Amino acid sequence: MDANKMEHLIDIENAHLNKLHQIVTDTINEERLIINNLMHPPIDMLTRGQKISDKVALFGGSWNFILTFLALLALWIAYNSTSGVAAFDPYPYILMNLILSCIAALQAPIIMMSQNRQEEKDRMRAENDYMINLKSELEIRSLHQKMDLLLEEQIKTLYETQTLQFELLKEIKDKIDQPKQSTGNENID
Repeated sequence: MDANKMEHLIDIENAHLNKLHQIVTDTINEERLIINNLMHPPIDMLTRGQKISDKVALFGGSWNFILTFLALLALWIAYNSTSGVAAFDPYPYILMNLILSCIAALQAPIIMMSQNRQEEKDRMRAENDYMINLKSELEIRSLHQKMDLLLEEQIKTLYETQTLQFELLKEIKDKIDQPKQSTGNENID
């Protein structure tokens, strides 16, 4: 009977290990999609227009553009103010205003296209951050499940082991007490 109880305890431990193995397997399966998305992000396929808008936005939002543009405007104004009759755009600089308006009208939407694409990249980064946080949360949940299972099963197994030990101690005590009772009965007769 004691061997059956020990086998039962071993079966319980095996079941406990199988549950832990199942939790690990489930966690790996849940994380597979997240890991795949993080390891293989989508490749940016830029059109020619998108490449141009990125270059325009990169140059248009730099100090090089501002300084170059200010230098060209200063040269334009200086030449047209000092050339007299040969000036191609005399003072109120109507041609310069037209060119500045055209540059502003074309540059703004091009820069906005680039910004929209940058926002899309930022959204993808935020999505990846969310996936990483979700992966961490799944890991934490899995650890909690493992800990709960370990505690529950260990307490149960410990209780059953102690019960079995108590029964064994009781049997040993009964065996020890049996010869004493038989010797005590012989003295009374």
